[in-house]
Amino acid sequence: MRLYSTKNSKQFVSLKEAVLKGLPDDNGLFMPESIPQLDPDFIKNLSNYSFQEIAFEVSRTLLKGAIPENDLQYIIKNAITFPAPVVKLDESTHILELFHGPSLAFKDFGARFMAQLMSYFNQGEDKELVILVATSGDTGGAVAAGFHKTPGIKVVILYPSGKVSHLQEKQLTTLGYNIAALEVDGTFDDCQALVKKAFLDKELCSQIRLSSANSINIARLIPQSFYYFEAYKQLKNTNKEVVFCVPSGNFGNLTAGLLAKQMGLPIDKFIAATNINDVVPAYLSSGKYETRTSVRTISNAMDVGNPSNFARMVDLFNEEKGNPTLKSYTWNNMKKDIVGYGINDTYTEKGIKEVYDKYNYIIDPHGAVGYLALKEYQNLNKNTIGVILETAHPSKFIDDVERILDQKIDIPERLASLKDKKKEATMINTKYEEFKGWLQKNY
Repeated sequence: MRLYSTKNSKQFVSLKEAVLKGLPDDNGLFMPESIPQLDPDFIKNLSNYSFQEIAFEVSRTLLKGAIPENDLQYIIKNAITFPAPVVKLDESTHILELFHGPSLAFKDFGARFMAQLMSYFNQGEDKELVILVATSGDTGGAVAAGFHKTPGIKVVILYPSGKVSHLQEKQLTTLGYNIAALEVDGTFDDCQALVKKAFLDKELCSQIRLSSANSINIARLIPQSFYYFEAYKQLKNTNKEVVFCVPSGNFGNLTAGLLAKQMGLPIDKFIAATNINDVVPAYLSSGKYETRTSVRTISNAMDVGNPSNFARMVDLFNEEKGNPTLKSYTWNNMKKDIVGYGINDTYTEKGIKEVYDKYNYIIDPHGAVGYLALKEYQNLNKNTIGVILETAHPSKFIDDVERILDQKIDIPERLASLKDKKKEATMINTKYEEFKGWLQKNY
């Protein structure tokens, strides 16, 4: 397997280099040289395979021998250890529950696979690997859980002060050992900008072995494609058009779905569901892509005004690979596969209440955004089966969910146990030199 940058398709790196480096030197994102097709018989007979078997076949096909099959099986066995069940609300509406991992968020799939992959590639290295990760909520907790106590690897999590939920913050700041948290006096976009700048700092990179655990790292995207196949397997009536509605912030999850489709999974349409930070839905509607400062909402993991993985989406739909320039045909090609909706907080709260009243199902704010976007799409597209990605357990947003539903909800023990643990975080501003100095002092 070889990978190129979304800014240059002429130079290639190995999977090991792409995973451990995180970002290309030109600040693009790594993409596979080609996306192979899965055997149609495999797709047809998904119901005959376990989740782990599906994950192995998808990754084996995509990685093209970059990892010996026995080692890849070991990585899958240790990463995919929890289910991704589909819950039927009604004949046209389904929920793909992605919160059954250790941090109660979909990012557990990517973080655990990446931790196994990085540990595998890091064998024999004398110098420790320092992973930088910016989080708007769930990524940090998943990465912290996935890499906790992994030998030879340290993790630094940057999160926006006051813009993650209380229990999300505890997931980032209470593990210790090889996990450090930086509380940034700014937005998620500020956190992400600091991380990206660090990777482009040649002086810093000569002093510290840096890598990324955000969805900018290709190791996060690969396993996120697995559960699209697992969800499709569980659907009973695929004679109708199948649409996946993806609550989206940095757009790694949706990009992974596009990868699954290009490998042969028969998905008719993706719905990009955002909150009022609707940069991508606005582009899909107008053809104009304009980033902006993110605005805080109750679906905070999607509070992203400059989504990194849009570069990968453009690359998938551009006819010239490695050229990030948006063309008129890029827009037309993308609209064939993706439709976008932005949902504000008022409607999100109504969505949480509607799902509970109508189906007796407690959905989190991000899932509620997905539910409302799917309903809008299905108002015009009746003959469809919709799958909403429920990206986090509702208890991670307990204050808002309990307020909206006016009732107490259960908190899983692995989250409740964090409530009284002491927060350990270092406050920094958004100036790069302060962040760089902290890294140099500590690593």
